[in-house]
This record gives sequence, C-alpha cells and structure tokens, in this order.
Amino acid sequence: MSAELQERLGHHFVRPELLDRALTHSTDAESRGEGLLSNERLEFIGDRVLGLCIAEWLAEHFPKEREGDLAKRLSMLVSADTLCKIAEDLGLGAALRMPARYRATGLMGPRNLLSDAFEAVLGAIYLDGGMAPARALVRRCFAGLIEADARPPTSPKNRLQEWTLGRGLGLPVYGLVQAIGPAHAPRFMVSVLAAGREAQGEGDSKRAAEQAAAAAWLKELNS
Repeated sequence: MSAELQERLGHHFVRPELLDRALTHSTDAESRGEGLLSNERLEFIGDRVLGLCIAEWLAEHFPKEREGDLAKRLSMLVSADTLCKIAEDLGLGAALRMPARYRATGLMGPRNLLSDAFEAVLGAIYLDGGMAPARALVRRCFAGLIEADARPPTSPKNRLQEWTLGRGLGLPVYGLVQAIGPAHAPRFMVSVLAAGREAQGEGDSKRAAEQAAAAAWLKELNS
C-alpha cells in the first residue's frame, strides 16, 4: 500500500494488510469470492473508535456543556457529509479498490462510500497500533471542526421541529416519496409536511433525505 497514503494518515502499518483490507470495497471482495475480506468489518470497528475519540475530545474541550449539547456536536462531526470530506482530503477515494465497472458508473458518488472507507481505515489503524494513533488521526482531521463552532450545531430537522412546536403546530410529518437507483447506490426522495406547507429533499439515505427536506422547508420560510 502507498507509503504516501500512510504518510498522510500519520501511521506506518506494521500489518499493511489491514490498510489493504480497509481500502477494499465489498464489490471488489465479492467479485473474487472473498466477501469477508472487504472493509465492512473494519468499518464496524472504526465507527466505534471514532465515536469514542470524538466523545472524549468533546467532553474535554467543552467541560461546561450538558450531554444533550455534546450529543448534537457528536452527531454533526460523525455525519456522512463530514466523514466524506475528510476522506476526500486524505485521498481515500483514489485508493479505494472496486471493480472498474462500478467506478465507471459513478459508484464513487454516494457519501457513505467514502465515509465508510474513513471509518474502515480508522479501524485498521486501531487494530494495528492501538488507540493512540487512531486518536491522533481523529484529532488532526477534526481539529478545525471541533474549534469552529462556539455553539452546539442544530440539524435542519431539529430547527424545523423547534419552529413548529414553538408555535403550537405539532410535529413535522415525513414521508418517503420514492427510492430509486441500484442497491449499491440508492437515492431516496422524502417529503415533509409542516404548518400546512410541504417540501421535498433527496439523499443517499432516508435520514439524509429527511434532513434535506427540512432544510428545503426552512429555506422557503426564510426566502
């Protein structure tokens, strides 16, 4: 595996096969009949390592915040959008292995593909060197994001809910409009109805589509 990539990660693998596996998408492993040698199990580990690293850092950096505000920050920092951007900055997309036919059809598009790769790489680093190098990568990649917001972030769904409840209008109602695309790259269209007005949003997961719908509703409100 590329020494340049390991340099960007700040960790030189004792077991380079772990990094190799972290960058093997399931479509590539399955095409060779080696499904368990994809990055999915490492992603499972990396997701937990990331959550712990971010949680302990937030508790350290914001000692006077309540659990609810820390949870809002955590949710934003580990979102697919955030992880995708970090994966792009590290150059993981170019290193991710998959059959050429999938890359040619735009499989690199979905956010969760790159966000999963980052979590898998983090899991590989943890298994190879323990928590210290994993924590070091997280703190280097997320430093600007941790320090950027003085106030806890609020998602579009939460902002919309606060707006409607604050006016006695009840909770927004979300509904799936349609799901399109192949299994490896689905797209969801969701609608939200609030205060008698409807908006729609699209995403590569139902949650992302709901957030997009809420953001569209709020944008119309402020336009």
